[in-house]
Amino acid sequence: MNYNKKLLSALLLVMPGLACASELNQANTAWVLTSTALVLFMTIPGLSLFYAGLVRSKNVLSVLMQCFAITCMVSILWLAGVYSFIFTDGGALQKFIGGGSKAFLLQMGIESMTGDIPEVVFFMFQMTFAIITPALIVGAFAERMKFSAMLWFSGLWLILVYMPVCHWVWGGGWLADLGVMDFAGGIVIHVNAGVSALVAALIIRKRKGFPTTPMPPHNMTMVVSGAGMLWVGWYGFNAGSALTADGSAGMAMLVTHIGAAAGSLTWMFLEWKKFGKPSVLGIVTGMVAGLGTITPASGFVGPMGALVIGVVAGLFCFYATQIIKRKLQIDDSLDVFPVHGVGGITGSLLTAVFAAKSMGGLGLPEGVTIMGQLGVQALAVIVTIIWSALFTYLILKLLEKTIGIRVSPDEEVEGLDIVLHEETGYHNL
Repeated sequence: MNYNKKLLSALLLVMPGLACASELNQANTAWVLTSTALVLFMTIPGLSLFYAGLVRSKNVLSVLMQCFAITCMVSILWLAGVYSFIFTDGGALQKFIGGGSKAFLLQMGIESMTGDIPEVVFFMFQMTFAIITPALIVGAFAERMKFSAMLWFSGLWLILVYMPVCHWVWGGGWLADLGVMDFAGGIVIHVNAGVSALVAALIIRKRKGFPTTPMPPHNMTMVVSGAGMLWVGWYGFNAGSALTADGSAGMAMLVTHIGAAAGSLTWMFLEWKKFGKPSVLGIVTGMVAGLGTITPASGFVGPMGALVIGVVAGLFCFYATQIIKRKLQIDDSLDVFPVHGVGGITGSLLTAVFAAKSMGGLGLPEGVTIMGQLGVQALAVIVTIIWSALFTYLILKLLEKTIGIRVSPDEEVEGLDIVLHEETGYHNL
């Protein structure tokens, strides 16, 4: 498949196995360094505070602890070999998995380059993506999973689910060969984590009292603070994925903002109409839905495409939340699948439509029609759903039969802060 010059350049930048060494570009390096800090800021403290505020007060520290521990563990696993098996040449197995030549970065020095930025900078940038993905899944089993089981699940999931899917899409694997378009992680991150969250919620089962007992967020100020940090951090997530400090990054940042704003307002008005009042929780959840949905398209669409994608995100994710929790009564505690999973699927498919120049986008690969690209996008989404669901199920069932995955009913009532960590978030309670 022949890409136009601009898309080919972007593809080469995000596939270091194909990129050629070039002179250091200090502007690009500075921007990716900044973006790396922004993406880490999304997890610690953004997602941590967002999730922690959504749970009950007796579980606030457990969520903060889980996000913090995942950040540390994924960083070590990334160094030990996960990065290498995604972004280095896998030889005969390249279509499916990379190689281990850069495990522990023994073969990488400060002179190694990915495009025109140091490879160590690219390593760090991609690490922050790997950190937030399993952290997103925490929201599905919040308030009831053992800490030890969470650690084992997150580590195994990173290796068995995230690593191969990321290689297929971004590391020069078979989906990349087909021409899949996923600029910043709609498939790799949001579909992947969202599907896993749904499977996890089904396996670990409902919280005690769900859905009859009210379980409102214990601290909405914390939720909104975390949501604001996610919005700001997402500029590094999407605009940073351009790996350049130029108009491409600027456009990615613009469409990211428009998608978030449109998703936020759409959710707010839908909730206002349905329940009579707009809620703070609704407007920030719509923002996250808009951000997750625009993510795969952020480097390919224009502002009008972003506006439509944001509105669709608010609409689809709002009703998905109503169906999952109210009708199906699946206790995906913090709405990971209806927001991230549905958003990721929707955005990945709409990328094929609004990337077309006729729809105000930056252009599809040369010779590819909207329907042709839509077929590639749909295939990538379906394969990711199947792979993620299958291995999430196998990992959780293995852990359930060995160390157990859920705290006892009495421990759940007491709260995970005391039971698992012998600490409380609020000493006056």
